[in-house]
Amino acid sequence: MFALTWLRLGSNYWAGLVSVTVATMLVVAIWERGQWPLGLFIAPPAAAREFIIGIAWGVFLIGACTLLISSSTNVRHAGGRGFPWLELLAVYAPAALHEELLFRGYPFQKLLQRNRTFAYLFVALVFAVLHSGNNGVTLLALGNVFLGGILLGFAYERYRHLWFPLGLHLSWNLMTGPILGDQVSGYTGEASVLVEQGGGAWWLTGGNFGIEGSVWMTAVELAAIAILVRRHMIRSKEQTT
Repeated sequence: MFALTWLRLGSNYWAGLVSVTVATMLVVAIWERGQWPLGLFIAPPAAAREFIIGIAWGVFLIGACTLLISSSTNVRHAGGRGFPWLELLAVYAPAALHEELLFRGYPFQKLLQRNRTFAYLFVALVFAVLHSGNNGVTLLALGNVFLGGILLGFAYERYRHLWFPLGLHLSWNLMTGPILGDQVSGYTGEASVLVEQGGGAWWLTGGNFGIEGSVWMTAVELAAIAILVRRHMIRSKEQTT
């Protein structure tokens, strides 16, 4: 029964990925006459480097939040059933690519040219609203998803490519669910390397929404955003001197 659930969810994500890809290609071909880089088609060494940097960021941020939760609650981890490789291909990989292409792809990049503040706030708000029906959602969780949208936006701006936010998004989800055994935005995976034991106040643990519903995630995201904002300001200053 559970396998059917995530296979159905996976088919939805793959369908969404195909739809967003086709729509993006058509819009770029018609409105931009094929002249819009998207930040995907870059030299493989650069793409690999930025993707790995994104993975490292995701691992560090989720790891830091997990340690903060463990230090303030009774949540501990024990051995699980192992890494869900099929679920990675069916759900996690297409979900990350679909959401990054949709929320950090052409629409966000186009808005960024017109009004940077509006681009960040509008896209992050839509990103949060589309998570509002997820299992275990709270206002705190939605606020954190909104901050996640801001964070991923700055991850795109760091190199003006999609590989950094894609690596960050994918490793964020994989660390949360398949590795640590927590819910990923309310989604419970088939299996995980570790499983959670114990508990605590929902606003500390994140409750049924998972780690993204924790107040510690708020702190971690704000710190990460501050780092990327500072790097963006330094880069902008260097380009103007």
